Amino acid sequence: MARWLRPLVGALLLLEVAAALSFLHHRYEEMVQALFRVQSQCPYVTRIYSIGRSVEGRHLYVLEFSDYPGIHEPLEPEFKYVGNMHGNEVLGRELLLQLSEFLCEEYRRGNERITRLIHDTRIHIMPSMNPDGYEVAAKQGPDSNGYLTGRNNANGVDLNRNFPDLNTFMYYSGEISGPNHHIPLPDNWKSQVEPETLAVIQWISSYNFVLSANLHGGAVVANYPYDKSQDQRFRSHRRTVNTPTPDDKLFQKLAKTYSYAHGWMHRGWNCGDYFADGITNGASWYSLSKGMQDFNYLYTNCFEITLELSCNKFPPEEDLERQWMANREALVAFIEEVHQGIKGMVSDENNNGIAGAVISVQGISHDITSGDMGDYFRLLLPGTYTVTASAEGYQSQTATTTVGPAAPSLVHFQLKQDVVRKPPERKASGTRMSNKALQKKVVPRATRRGTRR
Repeated sequence: MARWLRPLVGALLLLEVAAALSFLHHRYEEMVQALFRVQSQCPYVTRIYSIGRSVEGRHLYVLEFSDYPGIHEPLEPEFKYVGNMHGNEVLGRELLLQLSEFLCEEYRRGNERITRLIHDTRIHIMPSMNPDGYEVAAKQGPDSNGYLTGRNNANGVDLNRNFPDLNTFMYYSGEISGPNHHIPLPDNWKSQVEPETLAVIQWISSYNFVLSANLHGGAVVANYPYDKSQDQRFRSHRRTVNTPTPDDKLFQKLAKTYSYAHGWMHRGWNCGDYFADGITNGASWYSLSKGMQDFNYLYTNCFEITLELSCNKFPPEEDLERQWMANREALVAFIEEVHQGIKGMVSDENNNGIAGAVISVQGISHDITSGDMGDYFRLLLPGTYTVTASAEGYQSQTATTTVGPAAPSLVHFQLKQDVVRKPPERKASGTRMSNKALQKKVVPRATRRGTRR
């Protein structure tokens, strides 16, 4: 290309980016059009799919970014953003649309950081989990929108109070040394949740998500689990008791990654509240039951935090560009956090991946499991760890590894099949008996049982 053409092409690309990024509130049809526009502009690294429908029949669309859309590549982590869970908290919805356009345009421009991120990560973006509630809030507009108008879904249910309550089971089982990971769902759980919640639960059960954030409004803070306090005696009052997970230091680091990359979240003073470093333990702020971020941690392999992004739940359009510039780097930096800790393959002696293998880290009482292909991802802070992989029917294997601050350490496990010992054959003494004689021989009960474990 001639030298004089390069500046012109660069300027045209910048104009194209500026034209694509329209800072407007998007109703449902406009949101769908924006998603499909991104997909048409970056067809080789994007895919659009629906995880289900809302109460009023609107699709819950997800835009995926990957160098192989629709395919899970072994050792490539899955990441997700979920916005607009509360219909009247709209900034997250608009930021995720902006992020989608930004990732596409920067990939087309050859931005090395974004290209590497898309090639090394499978990114799932759901701009709106509650499109029905948004439509109610949008009819009121940003000027007259009430604090609760459009918050719930079309059935009047708060979706962030609608997930199965695994915290109560965990707190009870904790008294008898029970698990705090992969807790089974109650038998009747499907009858207790809304269509949007059901769709999300089935979604996160189908993908081996590693890291996630859900975007809210009404405050400016990065909130991390647990959301529900163990000491929640009075349902009518908010309890403020710090309730950390076994991964508390890691969650603090994840939350700080967002808050310090954000324009002002890390300063602490926002919306009349103060949060040191711009982060908080959820239960320390106020106790919340049946929330989505705790459900992710207790039911799946996913580590999720909640991002409160604006004092105004429905900010005016003239404020959207400023909010995007404040959040853009934080949104990208948080995705990059999925690439830390350890990852690897769990396979058998024939190099076949073992799904559902348990990965335990000594000193951290929270396990994760391998995915369908046998690959696993365990987020960890820098340090030295003793890690054990175990699976039913196999001998467990333990390794010691050091995690650095830059990239995940590769730790593979090849498990040997657990050989079941056969009972020793009975030796004949004296004259060999015929089969008929053996059948007539009476073997004492204690002897018959004694060869079995």
